[in-house]
Formats: sequence, structure tokens, C-alpha cells
Amino acid sequence: MTLTRTEDLAPPSRGDAVLFEAKASAFRLRRLFRDALTGPKRLAKADAADFGIVVAQSRTPLWAEVPASERTLQRGKVQNLRVAARQLDGTLMTPGAVFSFWKQLGRASVTRGFARGRMLKEGCIVPATGGGLCQLSNALYDVALKVGLEIVERHAHSRRVPGSQAQQGRDATVAWNYVDLRFRSPVSILLRVRLDASDLIVELLGQTAQQENSFAPLPDTRPEARSCESCDQTSCFRHGVAVGEGKRAVLVDEYWPEFDAFVSGDLLCLPMTRRPQYGWRTNKFTKVKTATLTTLRRSFAMRRVENGPKRRALELATSERLARSYARHLDADVTELVVAQSLLPTLWREGHLGGRKFSVLMTRLPMRALQDRLDAVSQHHPERATLKDFRADPALLRAEEEALAAAQEIVTPHADIAALFGDRAIVLNWKTPSTRFKHAPGSRRIAFPGPTIARKGAYELREAARALDLQIVLLGSDLEGADFWTGGRTSRDMSAGVAAFVQPAFLEDKPRKLLAALASGIPVITTTECGVRPQSGLTLMCAGDVDALIAALSAL
Repeated sequence: MTLTRTEDLAPPSRGDAVLFEAKASAFRLRRLFRDALTGPKRLAKADAADFGIVVAQSRTPLWAEVPASERTLQRGKVQNLRVAARQLDGTLMTPGAVFSFWKQLGRASVTRGFARGRMLKEGCIVPATGGGLCQLSNALYDVALKVGLEIVERHAHSRRVPGSQAQQGRDATVAWNYVDLRFRSPVSILLRVRLDASDLIVELLGQTAQQENSFAPLPDTRPEARSCESCDQTSCFRHGVAVGEGKRAVLVDEYWPEFDAFVSGDLLCLPMTRRPQYGWRTNKFTKVKTATLTTLRRSFAMRRVENGPKRRALELATSERLARSYARHLDADVTELVVAQSLLPTLWREGHLGGRKFSVLMTRLPMRALQDRLDAVSQHHPERATLKDFRADPALLRAEEEALAAAQEIVTPHADIAALFGDRAIVLNWKTPSTRFKHAPGSRRIAFPGPTIARKGAYELREAARALDLQIVLLGSDLEGADFWTGGRTSRDMSAGVAAFVQPAFLEDKPRKLLAALASGIPVITTTECGVRPQSGLTLMCAGDVDALIAALSAL
């Protein structure tokens, strides 16, 4: 039978704890000396793309139903697994090389991002920095057995931890650095470690298929470990509970009024305050963190780069730095995130989204869809180099795709983007801009929000305007060159008003001038790619269809 805590052993005194720590220190020094002479080396990392076959997998739940008093420690455990996953993921085991849990991971310390979690110590589950890492060592031992790797060192837990693989006799406890898990592979094999919202996933990837071994659960006569919640020894100096609920963090970049009305939570991370472009309302949050220095550096760098591929590359690089700056504020208690799309790939690749529910604030098409659409536009205008401006690293594309697939909700006011995500999409209403334009019914003047570039439909509009002898009022910059509109009638004076706003774009993220035109009572001709939902005064057409554009303009 399972013994109660009173029957099991007397609670340790402070003197017992000091003696235990002294013994542990001696063991650590001995292991340190031995490993310095003949111990395993830290293994390098490799690209998982070279190892396409999963030869063994372990999937174990991150979260369990626990009393309120243990939820803080459970969140700490998940944080520890999150940090450890970043360290171990991608580890390459070459033939004959020994994998060492502690050599690969390093010591679990607060300065490295580890938190207080649940640790089995002296027969009790107690709070400790790095607590919960045994779930990872259990999983590693499990996959090593499944694929038949040579176990060099393994130690079972002294007690059976409810809900863990210790109940199946397939556990491997670890304690820095003298209680280690070590194994050796006869072939090259890659370790993958990641967290999704609910599970810890550990995989071994190989270059050839292997037979996975199966095992029946072993009988386990070890007494069950007790925690402070279930223990009746309240006089123990380690006895105590920590009660606290999970927190919601919102990580944003450029200000969008639609998202500002939607988001709220405990923590807001924004680039900086007192700037209109980052004018998020902070009074809806308990705590606010900024990345002022990172943002100022970005602003300075962007001023020095002209529009084109270099600018796109810089935008991606600076978003990566901003994401890392925010990640420092995501402590163990953050269980839910709302993330700006630009920050998503970095946060995903570096493991900050693992073990957390998260939603994405979508401001543009996913990068792969964006590139595909630009490639399609280039078939209409193969001579335009600007259509090749945006190209991201394939690894970045994969990271964004994986993160979007794992997201709980996709939040956007853009109808075209929302359509890509089905039931997961939360479609916000566009905020009506305060700008108003003058309507001139019957005029032969039309407004083009621009800028003058192929992906905004400039070529199609130029052809249609020439066919109908219309004057185009240009509201954006001339990115295709100063002579692009030569041979047609153009103006930059809006004072006389226009008969319509026209934006036959292949891509448009923020149709704010179109929204302002509709609010001003001015007809709008645009494409579904602009993301405005059908309404009075709006004519939707297919991008690239000049005949349809001429027909829509003629109808006005």
C-alpha cells in the first residue's frame, strides 16, 4: 500500500537539508573532475531537414489537474521545459558519441531563464529552480529505449511520481550534475524537442527507417511521492504553497486601431511610448514593458535604407530583435499570448510559444502566400523587379507556417486574410478613419491611393484611365519612376474632389484611404485582395482584369 507521509519518514530538519546539500556538493565536484578528464563532450546541432524520418517519439502532457496551490509550480515546470527544449532541440548524435543530459543542457539557474518548479527531493516533491526537468529526461530515456540506443547511465526515481513515466518503470531522474542520463547511438541521429500548447514532444530523427521497440509497463513497488498539498507534515520547514493564476501577455508592434480595441491583458510589450505609430492604450494592462533602444536603432537603420530587397531584409531582422527583446519579459506565469504577426516566426523558432495558448494579430498575408501572390503578379509584369523585393529565408517561412498552424485564433480586420483560416479567424471591423475627402459626382477625376507600383494595380489603372480619358489624382509616392504616368492626365490636387477612389491592387494590407472614401460617400472600385467587405458604394473586381476595371469605371 502507499504509505502516508507520517508513516513514510519524518520530515527533514534544516540540519538534514544542509547535510544533504553537502553530500550533493561532494558528488558534484567528483563528477566535475571525472568529466574533465574522460567525460562526454557537448554535441553540435544540425538541421532537421537532413533527417526526415521519425524513428521514435514520446508525447507527454504538460498540464494536469492540480490544486490551486500547485499551479504556480506547474507553470514553472513548463517554463523549465521550454528553456530546456531550446537548448536540446537539434542536437546531433554522431556514431559512438555519448549524449549527456547535463553536458548538453547546462545547469538550471534563474539567470538562464529557469523557474521554480516541482522537484522530487529527499522523498518529497518540493519547489526548486529547474524543477520538472525530469519529464524531459523521462521522455529522452523512453525514446532511447524505443530505438535501442545503448544506455550508458540512468537512474530511477526513488519514488513513483503520479502521472509520470515512473509509473511504467521507464523513468530517468536527473540532478545537477552527478545524477545524469547518458546514452550512445551507433548511427547518426538527431534529437528534436519541442512544446505545443498541451504536450512535450521528444523525437529522434534518422536518415533510414528503424523498427521501434515496444514495452509492457513494469510493476512498480516504489512508494508514491508526496507534495506539500498532499502531505500532512505542516511543521516541515519546506512546507508551503504558492497560489497564483496564469497571465495574459500582448506583444505588439505598429499601432492598429482595430487591434487596440480588441486586446487587453496583464502585460503589454510595445516598441515605445509617446509616439503616434505606437499609440497603444496602456491603461488596459497591469504592467507595460517597452523596447525603446531596440526601436530607436530600428528607426535609425530604416532611414538609411532605400525601398527594395535590402529594406525588406532589414524589416525582418529588426522584427527578430524586437521579438527577442520582448521574450525577456515572458516569465513562467505567462500562459496565454497575443502576438503581432511580425514577431511570430522568431518567438516560435526560439521556443517561447511552446506550452502556451496564443493568438496572432494578422496584418498581412502569411509570407509564403505573399511570395506566391507576388510571383503570380510577375506573370502580368515580368519586367518589374519590385515584385521580387520580398523574399524571406525558407526556414523563416516554415517557422511562420508552423506557428500559424498552432495558433488558437487568427485575429484580423482584413477579409481576404481571414478567409485563409476558416473558423479560427476572428474578423474585426475596420475602424473608420477621421480623414474625409470631397466627392465630385460626374467628374472625370479619380483618386489612386497608391503608391505607384505594380502590386497596387498601377499598370492596370494607367491603361484603363487612358482608354477612358480620365484624370488620376495621385495620393501616393512614385515608386515606378517619375515618367510612369507620361502620356496620361494626372494631378495631386484633391481640392476639386473626385468621382471615385480606385485601387485595383494585387496586394493591400491597410486600405485606410479606401475606408475614408467610403465614409465620405465616394464610390470605391477595388479588389477582394484589399480586404474590405462588401458594402454600399463598393465595387469589387478581380485583380489584373483591365476590362472589368474599364467596365466598372464606365458605370460611374
